[in-house]
Amino acid sequence: MTTTASSPPISSSASLSSAENADVVVLGGGLAGLSLAIQLKRRDPSMSVTVLERRAHPVPEAAFKVGESTVEIGAHYFANVLGLREHLDTRQLRKFGFRFFFSDGRRDIDRCTELGVSEILPTPSWQIDRGRFENFLGEEAQRYGVRFLDGAVVRELDMADDGAPHRIGYEHDGAMHRIAATWVVDASGRAGLLKRKFELADGSDHDANAVWWRVDGKIDPNLWSDDADWRARCTPPDRWRSTNHMCGDGYWFWLIPLSSGAHSLGIVCDAAMHPLDTMNTHEKAMAWLRTHQPRVADALSAPEHMLQDFAFFRKFSYACKRVFSGDRWALTGEAGVFLDPFYSPGSDFIAISNTLICDLIAKDRDGAPFAPYAEIYQQLYFGFYENTMTLYRGQYPLFGDAQVMPLKVIWDYTYYWALLAPLFCGDKLTEVSLLGRLRPQFERGRALNIAAQALLRAWGEANRTTGASAADALDGRLLDQFRIEWFHEMNRALHDMLDNRAFQQRIAQNVARMEDLATELLQRARDAHPYIDAALDAETGMAALLGAASPNDRATAEPSLRAVWYAAA
Repeated sequence: MTTTASSPPISSSASLSSAENADVVVLGGGLAGLSLAIQLKRRDPSMSVTVLERRAHPVPEAAFKVGESTVEIGAHYFANVLGLREHLDTRQLRKFGFRFFFSDGRRDIDRCTELGVSEILPTPSWQIDRGRFENFLGEEAQRYGVRFLDGAVVRELDMADDGAPHRIGYEHDGAMHRIAATWVVDASGRAGLLKRKFELADGSDHDANAVWWRVDGKIDPNLWSDDADWRARCTPPDRWRSTNHMCGDGYWFWLIPLSSGAHSLGIVCDAAMHPLDTMNTHEKAMAWLRTHQPRVADALSAPEHMLQDFAFFRKFSYACKRVFSGDRWALTGEAGVFLDPFYSPGSDFIAISNTLICDLIAKDRDGAPFAPYAEIYQQLYFGFYENTMTLYRGQYPLFGDAQVMPLKVIWDYTYYWALLAPLFCGDKLTEVSLLGRLRPQFERGRALNIAAQALLRAWGEANRTTGASAADALDGRLLDQFRIEWFHEMNRALHDMLDNRAFQQRIAQNVARMEDLATELLQRARDAHPYIDAALDAETGMAALLGAASPNDRATAEPSLRAVWYAAA
């Protein structure tokens, strides 16, 4: 198949010789597909968009799909880019940030190290009941003039590579139909219609599995303690509204509240450390919880928490060989790639891919060469994917380390808020000339992150070897992200709308913040394990990367994190 920059401009729907035609056909009317359809129509109301969705609507609430927690990019996309803030505020739940308990094998949760915010940070995010949200998106899409066909099953894909319309055959209401489309976007999730047709599937070396289920009712961690002071550490005392992570070596367990009155639960684990066959039924999963998170298992045994569903994925992470094509097709959401749910990046990558696809289609409709941008955007998107994957790959053994894992969470979020989040929230994602000028800063940030992940991994390995995680000394800490002034400010600054010059300065400041934190982490790792440098790459490790900015030269600098963060209260 040939990809060229000289394909003719997009045709008007009237010029297509078919009973049905559209400027864009979206295969799949889930979160990614309906969001894209709305975004396209908000950008260009004259565009004809058809969405073909296999499931009948309305879909059930609660026990429908996972991917229920949003973070800053995805939340900004839904609230501001798509204009859905009122629905999110009134029909979904405002999220109380991420929260982590290092609680493997423990019932005394109030004596475990807790990482989270005591108050809600300025930039909002939400817990999403996927069934409720996708029902709303279907209605909203139709309000914008999208032709939304639920119960439509795609049977044929005749994809052109010569600028002619693509042709899709689908079954709906017991009859076969055909539609011609100038652009086809695959948002069919793991069904991967275009991925299978063009043999685009690509594996991942991140070997992790997940099981999940939903139950009736609310699971409130505050009820797990009689300590009034512990309950009052958060304002308001609503730990239940967080995405709560119960962490242990090689795994984490999620608790996510849903606005329909259910709670979403799931175990995500390193495949070698916690084999899937130890948890791939509800009975096995509950037995696993009784060993690893007994307080959670106790709570779930209450009769009001009736089971709604149960499912699992083996080796859930995957990549893709191509997601954007100069032949006027694209993949978005899980039809393309999937990383890891730990930091809830799914809606972020929907937001990014949909925005890039909208820009490609807009360029085409304007008669501008768009195929070169398909290549540029694909490189950009795959770069975001790979850089984000470094946060997970090979890091699951750290997840139970109450000394190192909180530092990793702070580092990972600093990286996210320093570069990728401001790029999207600041509406700079498709400014190619600006991205070129920012490239040195993004490359520096990438190198710092790779070195930091290696340092944290080596630190965790050294702790396991020496037994130096000091778990007994960590009990009862609240590591409060809200009280870290620079961290709080990075979150708030995502709201800032800056001109390009000011934006470049902001990114430079953010990378400098990363360097300060990296320098401090290296010094603290050396304090804990004086010979840790031997475990780091002499050429690409943190010490080599920081060069003259030796930690020993910065002993008087203002610390990024207080001593309690290093278990040195």
